[in-house]
Amino acid sequence: MYKHFLVPTDGSELSAKAVKAAIKLASALGARMTAFYAMTPYPLHGGYAAEASVIDELQPKIYNRRNIEHAQKILLKVARSAEKAGLKCATSYTESSAPSDAIIEAAKKGKCDLIVMASHGRRGLAGVLLGSETQRVLTHSNIPVLVYR
Repeated sequence: MYKHFLVPTDGSELSAKAVKAAIKLASALGARMTAFYAMTPYPLHGGYAAEASVIDELQPKIYNRRNIEHAQKILLKVARSAEKAGLKCATSYTESSAPSDAIIEAAKKGKCDLIVMASHGRRGLAGVLLGSETQRVLTHSNIPVLVYR
């Protein structure tokens, strides 16, 4: 059946529940996992970036370093949980302003045959206004997606 899962995570409580479910499913199927995190790119450009650069936390190099550290911390937690369950778990992260595209690309690049991810389940106007990375992945991915809610 499925042999390699991509498990995108943002470190949230709901995402952690999806990771736990993915680990359980991967264990049952004898699959391996790749935990994935899509980092937000540096948010300021032009004059705003120049003005913000006097604040240490908003300097692009510091922002990017902290972003990577945050990604690694989240991914390490997933990898440790998977390894405790006896699973092989690689980790991967990238910077993207479109996380759904980054998720799909990571799944293709990793030759994953299933994407397991969380959804907040927003409906109606909230879903339209806030959008949903999960919905975008479902819409654009040729790889099967298992949504955990």
